[in-house]
Amino acid sequence: MIQIWNMKKKDSAAAKKKPKIGAAQIRVQKDLTELDLPSTMKTVFADPADLLNFSLVITPDEGMYVGGAFNFSFTIGPNYPHEPPKVKCTQKIYHPNVDLEGNVCLNILREDWKPVLNLNSVMVGLQYLFLEPNAEDPLNKEAAEDLRKNREYFISNVKSSLRGGAIRGVTYDRVQVK
Repeated sequence: MIQIWNMKKKDSAAAKKKPKIGAAQIRVQKDLTELDLPSTMKTVFADPADLLNFSLVITPDEGMYVGGAFNFSFTIGPNYPHEPPKVKCTQKIYHPNVDLEGNVCLNILREDWKPVLNLNSVMVGLQYLFLEPNAEDPLNKEAAEDLRKNREYFISNVKSSLRGGAIRGVTYDRVQVK
């Protein structure tokens, strides 16, 4: 009888050591298995066991940001998919929809988020920001103003910032890969 009790205690202790898999992790696993990323996007997991924290690298192959590699950190909370993932650009870049702290202005990460959206939706939205920056809903107002007033000047600033140049006293991270 004592032997059965000890075995039961060991099984109970082993069960407590196993991490619980929450609904967010199950949904993230599903989202990740369904990802259909183009060659211009790559996910990076610092800890392969932690699916709720990872990075996305976007290397646009067309548009004004071509030649750059842009890193975004994804942090997924326990209420995902009812709450959007938290996404930040880890580099200081010159972009109307990314501020100097890395916050990203993408409607589906804020007011337009719905639980039917998934990680692929967010990643495609981020990639689209590099193809068509949105000057009408900016976080970096100076960059948006440059884009609205003089597209060629804006493109020149983008190219300079990719090389780690300074614009209006702000030095940007070198993200140029080509």
